Amino acid sequence: MRGTRVPVVVLTGHLGAGKTTVLNHLLQQPGARVGVVVNDFGEINVDAGLVTGQVDEPVSISGGCLCHLSDTSELDDALERLTRPRLALDVVIVEASGVADPVALAQMIRFSGVERVRPGGVVDVVDAVEHFRTVDTGGIAPARHRASSLVVVNKVDRLPPEDRERVVARVTARVREVSTRVQVVTTVHGRLDPALVYDAASDHDPVDELPIAALLRQEHAHDHPHANAVSVRATGPVSPSRLVDLLEDPPAGAYRIKGSVAVLTGRTTRGYLVNVVGRSVHVAAAPAPVHGGELVAIGLPLETAAVRSRLEQALEPEPRPDALGFGRLQRYRRLSA
Repeated sequence: MRGTRVPVVVLTGHLGAGKTTVLNHLLQQPGARVGVVVNDFGEINVDAGLVTGQVDEPVSISGGCLCHLSDTSELDDALERLTRPRLALDVVIVEASGVADPVALAQMIRFSGVERVRPGGVVDVVDAVEHFRTVDTGGIAPARHRASSLVVVNKVDRLPPEDRERVVARVTARVREVSTRVQVVTTVHGRLDPALVYDAASDHDPVDELPIAALLRQEHAHDHPHANAVSVRATGPVSPSRLVDLLEDPPAGAYRIKGSVAVLTGRTTRGYLVNVVGRSVHVAAAPAPVHGGELVAIGLPLETAAVRSRLEQALEPEPRPDALGFGRLQRYRRLSA
């Protein structure tokens, strides 16, 4: 499902945590058109061949780290260029400097003046080996966890086997001190499943369009944990109250929820596109009538039966208008606009 706005994902992480490795891995995956905003400052090692192959117009922000910009105009200019409809991008990833402030970046995206973008989440990469000697040295849990929607504990393979579970549990506990909704996943060599970050239009590259990415995938083929997905179709207009309850309180493990739904509004039916990423809820009017509808929950891992039950409850047909629930849904639509 392609919405009317392009999700913008902020990719952050302390120096050396592996965020550029994560980005390169995402760029090697087939089926999505990915736009990238990178820094000109610091050690940025995004593979030039991948960026050229994946993106029509890679944008490089000048003048140092994103956190040092005097205002948001330069980032907005980059997003304006990358979200032109002719590019038909599925997602834009902002690869932030190692000293960038995730809280400030999240606000810059949320309040961007570019009409064609929506927040796609903040992915914060953590170095499993160095995190407690660099980012989290004790005291109050780092504020960056409050802005993050997904924390990726990278380099777990470099920990002694007997320490891995303990370190990941410690990172998770510190994250939970400031946010109960942030998901924590582990990776090796930055191999993060793109399904947790954005939608891919297909499982294959367009013919002859991305040969460099395809070759690199063959050269560096590795297994990585795959996200789970649960999909439920609606058979008619649904209760906006039950729908908003689901969006505000997703089932355990569901990092993303997306789909299209129809709700009854008096004598008419209105269609909506919904997207949840972590704690961020985005609701927009559907550009075309919605017949039935469908919701998909994505996470790692998911308790399939429990998640399916929650989706089915939210999509149970509702033959009567629900003015209170419709008001709650419209509030999210206004906030999303």
